[in-house]
Amino acid sequence: MKPEQFFDQGKEFFLDDRQAIADYVRAYEKEEADLVIALADEVVDQSFRFVLRWDMERTTVPVHFEGDIDWIHQPGDDSEWIFAFNRMHFWLTLGQAYALTGDERYAKAFASQLCHWVRTVRREDPRYAKAWRSIEAGMRMEYWTKAMLYFAHSPSITEEVVDTFIASVTEHAEFLMGVWGSYHLMSNWGVLENHGLFIASMILPSSERTAQYQKEAIRRLALEIEIQVYDDGVQWEQSPMYHNHVAHDFLDVLILARRNAIALPPIIATKTRSMCHASFVWQKPNGNSPCMGDSDDIDQRDIVTKGAYLFADPLLKSRASLRFDFDTVWDLGLGALKEYELLPIQESTSPLEVLKESGNAYVRRGQSYLHFHCGTMGAGHGHSDQMHIGLFSHGEDVLVDSGRFTYVAKAERYEFKDCTAHNTTTVDGENFTVCKDSWECSTLTCPINFDACQKGGYQFMQGGHLGYQGKGVFVNRKLVLLQDDLMLVCDEFYAKGAHTYQHYLHFNNAGVVSQEGHSFRYRSSLNDVGVSFLGPERTSAIIPTRISRHYNEAEANQTLRTEIAGEGFTSLFTVISLDKAGEFTPPTAVKVPVFSNFKGIEFPSSLIEAVTLTKGEASYTVVIAHQEWASPTDTFNADGCTGFGRLVVFDRKGGGGGAAVRLHS
Repeated sequence: MKPEQFFDQGKEFFLDDRQAIADYVRAYEKEEADLVIALADEVVDQSFRFVLRWDMERTTVPVHFEGDIDWIHQPGDDSEWIFAFNRMHFWLTLGQAYALTGDERYAKAFASQLCHWVRTVRREDPRYAKAWRSIEAGMRMEYWTKAMLYFAHSPSITEEVVDTFIASVTEHAEFLMGVWGSYHLMSNWGVLENHGLFIASMILPSSERTAQYQKEAIRRLALEIEIQVYDDGVQWEQSPMYHNHVAHDFLDVLILARRNAIALPPIIATKTRSMCHASFVWQKPNGNSPCMGDSDDIDQRDIVTKGAYLFADPLLKSRASLRFDFDTVWDLGLGALKEYELLPIQESTSPLEVLKESGNAYVRRGQSYLHFHCGTMGAGHGHSDQMHIGLFSHGEDVLVDSGRFTYVAKAERYEFKDCTAHNTTTVDGENFTVCKDSWECSTLTCPINFDACQKGGYQFMQGGHLGYQGKGVFVNRKLVLLQDDLMLVCDEFYAKGAHTYQHYLHFNNAGVVSQEGHSFRYRSSLNDVGVSFLGPERTSAIIPTRISRHYNEAEANQTLRTEIAGEGFTSLFTVISLDKAGEFTPPTAVKVPVFSNFKGIEFPSSLIEAVTLTKGEASYTVVIAHQEWASPTDTFNADGCTGFGRLVVFDRKGGGGGAAVRLHS
């Protein structure tokens, strides 16, 4: 097929004006443009590393090939290198560098590498099985197509290159038509594959067969988004990174369908918008997604930005890029930017945002952001993170998820996946979820009791799990945000026998953790955070651990590990105070007895407890019931505060009993 016929099929794709987009990128995204050109130069030189923002498995160490490229070369013990290599995400850099510079070297390299891959990596040859996984086949369809469109009308894209491209895309489409099943229905693989099948149906010259590709891709995608995405918009695998990849693919489908008048089942748009809203909710103040499950620390605002544009959603725009970022402008074009600039912004008015079905709650107050998780693990990409707390304040992470580091079934996989890598608790030093290998677990943990609400200026969250029911222990966690810079956490352990309990807080390595008397401080250039405990006699230690913000990368950080012991019911209170660096105001916290107003007795701590906290001029008494206590008819008295309920906060600033807010009845 002649190149001019191929590039002028009368279909609308992603970029609208290549030169204008290149000018925009040079003006507003120069740093990323320079990186892309540098990476493209490496690809021309047959040197490869995977450091683009949405590379699933990053590598920073380049692999260089002299002569012919070995497409199934594996430089270490991780097959993910082969998988990433054969997605050809790096070919986008060649196309974008071509658009930015007009340098024909990039087009020649693309044409040469494409033709070499098609000649060499034969699907029927078992040696190349790792290059022909169905997920890579689907992803190639996106990256090949977008790259090819960047090279439109380049003299290096000859009729031979076009014919090679068409033949291979057809082979990919036929392969993808034959691989769908129950696994693909429930896995992100299915979406990434059928998104690729849809794009193949668009880029290939129209025929009766490409219409079949498109119809089947749409049918599968509708079924996949219906079953994989909760009503709260979260893709069930509980990994923001994979969720965003799936959202990206559905956004691509919506872009192409809208521009080419292709009818889609309504559920695709409805649930894609919900996915963008979930990303909006969990987005940290710096624009990044949480390192939850198998996720990296990635600026995800392009997903929210594209969602804001496609759905004309002012709320999404409030956490999106004010102008199109590097990735978004290539996918939407400058015409879309003009429409986006006219879209108003609507700020969220609620500090608490809850993704109920997936078991995730988020609070934004002042300079602080809190994430609490108590929901399904999310299968292979999920981690042992029940009751995990993530905390961000004054421009940086404070309490962190350790990340993922690797998928290879070795010690490092479990170092980052086990519950000890998260800000949660364990019983008797044992994991509540036991990994069988990199993907499967021999025991899973049922989350229960998830709840989140706000009232009177306070936010309350709780959740527990049955991971230790075999040991006769039920664990539960309650959190109360009293003000922007002060929170109380109560960990409850319901047991009959004697046990030890471990409590973990993983800190960002931007600061240093130190002990000061019975309390602890995290200090960085941005934050000064205090942590103290109330409860049984305990031992605490600051231990060396690691954090992995990106695949294949790990850095040293510090973790505060605290252990208590108890027989029967046991509880541990944690007070966390957040201040800007140089403005630390130490809080005080004491447990106070709780009395029955009706019976005139002191309640045992196994029934109900109270803590009085003071910070600066603020003072609160928080009463937390662990069991039913009001029999036959009763109210409690704690430090002069009278009330009723399972969790009640008294504002003591004015002295006396204070104003009561019942957060949990």
